[in-house]
Amino acid sequence: MTHKIILDTDPGIDDAMAILFAEAHPAIELLAITTVFGNATIENGTHNALWLKQQYGMKADVAQGAVAPLRREPVGPTTVVHGPSGFGDVTAGEVTLAPDPRPAWQYIVEAVKAAPGEITLVTIGPLTNLALALQAAPEIAGLVKQVVVMGGAFGVNGHRGNVTPYAEANIHDDPDAADRVFTARWPVVIIGLDVTQQSFFSSAYLDALRDDAGEPGRFLWDVSRFYLRFYSERIGLDGCHVHDPSAIAYVIDPTLFTLRAGPVRVISDGPAIGHTLQKFDGKSHPHDEWADHPDQQVGVAVRDQALLALYRETLVAWGRSR
Repeated sequence: MTHKIILDTDPGIDDAMAILFAEAHPAIELLAITTVFGNATIENGTHNALWLKQQYGMKADVAQGAVAPLRREPVGPTTVVHGPSGFGDVTAGEVTLAPDPRPAWQYIVEAVKAAPGEITLVTIGPLTNLALALQAAPEIAGLVKQVVVMGGAFGVNGHRGNVTPYAEANIHDDPDAADRVFTARWPVVIIGLDVTQQSFFSSAYLDALRDDAGEPGRFLWDVSRFYLRFYSERIGLDGCHVHDPSAIAYVIDPTLFTLRAGPVRVISDGPAIGHTLQKFDGKSHPHDEWADHPDQQVGVAVRDQALLALYRETLVAWGRSR
């Protein structure tokens, strides 16, 4: 079975890991890459996406998206994690390609309407483009196959936040957009820190990928150097968590994850801004801002070794075939 996806991304380092994973796996048809602010500026992120398309001969369209959040003050690109232009020590070279002339939200709306029930939206950055698409055409909620989000943290497995004590970066960047996406009546699967921080690309794993996966493996090794320095200096880990590629892994093989159902809301102001909260107990309350919203699925467990094997096998096979 082939999964048609539009990948909404803020191309930083683990975004590149996810983009190549999606391009490499035969079960994924990567229709488009839509860009959003986040790990990099919108200009750098779009340049990075176009460079990857050019470098690896991708058929996917690239459409540039939102430059800033819906309402909150922008927090700025996460250069401390992803470097000055998003790819750490690597600078994407000259690009001769141009993005699609439509803004990302419009591209999403038109693509979904042209293929009702067929397209999965996978988002691995702030959710602004999806919120804008919903705002312009609420009916797409009934036309999307599913929405898979890398974002959020629900306190499962001890994981609560990575940019504040209670917020994950993608949601913190635009909490209003996230709340709109999570409360819309389309099927959402949230692959958050609760599971992405349970999987780990060790430095030895990335060394083996460099040696065995051809040019893509060498690129992923190069681009991960800055990322691994951050993890070593700030967190004391010899490697990195598998954030964005986990969303692609879910699309390929949902059995890798255990999910929990319940409506999800996002805190949009104050010290807990960006905090994601799921009601999953089914209890009745006199005041309940979750009750009228649809159940969404949150990842609470992952078969991490199987996920790591899937990623490695996919990249090695693709790298050797090039």
